[in-house]
Amino acid sequence: MIGRLYAHSLNGAEIDIEGEDGRRRPLDAMRWLDPIDGDEAMLSRCAGPTLDVGSGPGRLTVELARRGVAALGIDVTPHAVRLTRRAGGLALCRDVFGRVPGVGRWATALLADGNIGIGGDPAALLRRMRELVRPGGEVIAEVAPPDMPSTVERVRLRHGAVTGPWFRWAGVSVSDVPALARGSGFTVTDRHEEAGRWFAYLR
Repeated sequence: MIGRLYAHSLNGAEIDIEGEDGRRRPLDAMRWLDPIDGDEAMLSRCAGPTLDVGSGPGRLTVELARRGVAALGIDVTPHAVRLTRRAGGLALCRDVFGRVPGVGRWATALLADGNIGIGGDPAALLRRMRELVRPGGEVIAEVAPPDMPSTVERVRLRHGAVTGPWFRWAGVSVSDVPALARGSGFTVTDRHEEAGRWFAYLR
């Protein structure tokens, strides 16, 4: 059901993210179909094999392929994977905590669009990323601004009366990234804002 709702959102349907407290905010998934201001902050750092985690419809995976960078997108939504492949990118329908090709050999791993929140446990996700990247590899994470607190919540997708299952999601402030990095075997080498988006670089 969650995959079907996400697919509807990519087709322009009005989908909301609903919290347990009943508050809703729109899911503007269509913005992920085209380049977004600030993407270059991530793309320019990808010189070797790159894993795009939670790749969605694949705008970053496809652009890296266009630049001649070996890139693989993974996403749990089959429709998003199909869109990536249709656009010329390589993508698999995989959970980052499951079986992923190239464990320990990726030069760069991307957690764009707030995907450091996948699973609602950023510390566990970064430990998994440490397994996936090679020694000296880099994780690039898009995070929340320094004035926003880090959060963990249970949410679901809603389209009118139709809802998907509840799942955990986290928001991570750029201010809290160094502590998370230390606990997962990374060092933060840079943090900065570009085009209103915040990025952290972990090596």
